[in-house]
Amino acid sequence: QVQLVESGGGLVQAGGSLRLSCLASGRTFSSYDMGWYRQAPGKEREFVAAITWNTGSAYYSDSVKGRFTISRHKANNTVYLQMDSLKSEDTAVYYCNVAHRYSSGEEYWGQGTQVTVSS
Repeated sequence: QVQLVESGGGLVQAGGSLRLSCLASGRTFSSYDMGWYRQAPGKEREFVAAITWNTGSAYYSDSVKGRFTISRHKANNTVYLQMDSLKSEDTAVYYCNVAHRYSSGEEYWGQGTQVTVSS
């Protein structure tokens, strides 16, 4: 079955960096987008970044553009989120997401990894 295993979350000081990883398995992802969402306490889950598996085209929310970088390594089915210049408002649970480009109902989620930014 499809599995998404996240890693890299933790505690970091404001201005610091973290690198999140999501290892995907169980499916050929050539027609999928890979991405990250986050959810802070009391807030709705929001889009952070996404990347097309085949081409590597990347997309970002306005709140993280210029600070975060999404990438993927096709050979090992891993998507990364490099987070730089972290702010306290980046504190959230970050979720890995895999979604079919043409079938909106076909998507998968990881369990989430906590990112806490201290000031």
